[in-house]
Order: sequence, then C-alpha cells, then structure tokens
Amino acid sequence: MKLESVRIDKFLWAVRLFKTRSIAAEACRKGRIMFDGIGVKASRIIKPGDTISIKTPPITREYEVLAVSEKRMGAKLTPDFIKETTTTDQLEILELTRLTNSQGRNRGLGRPTKKDRRDIERLFNNE
Repeated sequence: MKLESVRIDKFLWAVRLFKTRSIAAEACRKGRIMFDGIGVKASRIIKPGDTISIKTPPITREYEVLAVSEKRMGAKLTPDFIKETTTTDQLEILELTRLTNSQGRNRGLGRPTKKDRRDIERLFNNE
C-alpha cells in the first residue's frame, strides 16, 4: 500500500530531519517549520511535490517532498523521499558560521584551559 499523504511531524521524523517525533512537533509549535511561507501545525498533511522550509538559525533550509512515509528509514533511503533545495548562498552562510565558531570558546568564558592555567601560573611565579 502506497501512502499519498502523511502528517508533517511523522514525515520529518521518518526522513531523519529530527531525532524524535516530539522534537519535530515542537519545532512546528514554535513556528520553525514553514509550508508556503506559513508556519504549520504538526498535524498538517503533506504529499509528494510539497516544499517544506525549516528554520535553523542562521539559515532556512528548504526541502522538496518526493515521496511520503510514516515509518522511520535508514539514512541511505532518505534521498528517495526528500530532496534538499536550499540555495548555495544560504549554505555558504552556514559554513561561515561553523568556521567562526570552530575556534573554540571565547577567552574569559568558562573554566581556563590547561594552557591558560600554565600562563597564569607563569605570571604569578615570576612576580
């Protein structure tokens, strides 16, 4: 039996965009899932050919639904059900944010690293 439509929260969970169905439903409640530019409820029915937008700061990812399923699938099967149509400039913004955040923690935030501790000890021992 081939499905023609399915709830959006079940679909997002099935194609592995969200780890649990309840997280997908919460994203809908918070307005992070968009359908034709409008926030949707978790019970929204989708069908093949629909376009879904998911806000993941700092960008909005867009996906085209190729087929629907209620059952969670392996990662290798997801390209048969969903296709990412996010623009390249949005992906570049995401890559730039990853590069700027990959430098580690900002100085002065949190516990000192081993190097920071050694520098502090060196400073106080020389006085």
